[in-house]
Amino acid sequence: MRTLPIRLAIATAALAVAACTHTPAPSQSTTATPTALPSPVKRSQAPAVSDAETLTALDRAISSPSRSENNRARDGARHPRETLQFFGLRADMTVMEVWPGGSGWYAEILAPVLRDHGHYIAAEHDPQSSAYAQENVRALRAKFDATPEIYGKATIVALQAPNALTPVPAGSVDLVLTFRNLHNWLWKADATPAMLKAMYTALKPGGILGIVDHRADPMAPVDVTAKLGYVNEHLAIELAEQAGFEFLGSSEVNANPRDTRDYDQGVWTLPPTYRLGDKDRERYTAIGESDRFTLRFRKPLTAK
Repeated sequence: MRTLPIRLAIATAALAVAACTHTPAPSQSTTATPTALPSPVKRSQAPAVSDAETLTALDRAISSPSRSENNRARDGARHPRETLQFFGLRADMTVMEVWPGGSGWYAEILAPVLRDHGHYIAAEHDPQSSAYAQENVRALRAKFDATPEIYGKATIVALQAPNALTPVPAGSVDLVLTFRNLHNWLWKADATPAMLKAMYTALKPGGILGIVDHRADPMAPVDVTAKLGYVNEHLAIELAEQAGFEFLGSSEVNANPRDTRDYDQGVWTLPPTYRLGDKDRERYTAIGESDRFTLRFRKPLTAK
């Protein structure tokens, strides 16, 4: 298991030193320079485990008119077919998606693919935690109830630290997926380890964890809180490894080199959020959605 990046230790030490001194801040802002380049992240091609039948069902689900227009508009940025193939989706799997959100972006694709031979589980927020969580669960349940021929076998469970960490029986899931959520858990110091451990427990030995999130500039100091929504890729890997996962590799399918990752309002400056409204909207539209890492992990085959 790797230790945390050297730059993270340096940044933490620098903050501690700054807190103990009274040197006035410089009149001009400065940019931290890393002492060494980070080691490259292991890349891999999509494994040949998504069979032809699954890929046919996946194509059918992605092109289905039952999907919402807003969700379909994001396909070009989110590459659902290539992403799910990289994670090794099969139509006979039990798949748990963590925090699919009220719109159910990936639920619209996964639920019909898994309907006949597998099982789709939406692990949403704990509705006891906040009004926001209650609304997410309500919206997703309404979506499922409105189209039982698609979502009739799908289930909704609660997964959120610290009080809802056993969404399914241990060792009952083949594939756990979460899209653009890791940065949310990093805001609270204990949330990420708890969430990753809950996913680890849910998976069968040999089960796969797939994580997609907004990728921070690898040359920037590591922000362990991801306050701008961008997560250091090495940090994401190390956190999953600390939870017990084996890192299998990554894909660049969701990379976006146009994303400069340096916005005052963070990743939410970009579509689809457009936090600045109409200000420089054409510029941010041209950039598109964020640069993202796509990481594949496995619960060890020898795990109990």
